[in-house]
Amino acid sequence: MVASLNFIDVFAPGTLKIPNHDFRCALGPSGIHLDKTEGDGVTPAGSFALRRVFYRSDRMEAPETGLSVQALTPIDGWCDDPDHKKYNRFVSLPFAGSHEDLWREDHVYDIIVEVGYNDDPPVPMLGSAIFMHIAREIYDPTQGCVALAEDDLRIVLRHCNSDTRLRINL
Repeated sequence: MVASLNFIDVFAPGTLKIPNHDFRCALGPSGIHLDKTEGDGVTPAGSFALRRVFYRSDRMEAPETGLSVQALTPIDGWCDDPDHKKYNRFVSLPFAGSHEDLWREDHVYDIIVEVGYNDDPPVPMLGSAIFMHIAREIYDPTQGCVALAEDDLRIVLRHCNSDTRLRINL
């Protein structure tokens, strides 16, 4: 592993910066704001811990990183139901509440970095499932996540450990 980062900085309209590198990224269609609510398409402003990395072991090798890494399975999901006690938490499928499937046909969740947004503890309606993940080929907007090309995300992850913070700047 290479030298670790203290901060990863993100700026609108779509730049992620680490020392000696600027990467294009996709953000939510509603931009970066301090006030986020569930489903608003906002990328939340602030400084956030990086919790863990999920990846599709059937499609690729695990990313090199100092963060905790977990292989995804077809029964993995993320609760986005503000009325459920597991709101903004990793869940197993089938799951009765509203949720995202993490095992997707497309490739955007082949690598997912769990961002510590609204999780300590989760507050209903403040937003859920904020990740760093792989961008679509034309960098379509996310639902509020930060998305990078796979190679760029792998470069960033090589510099991350449990002390690295994602700073999403206004």
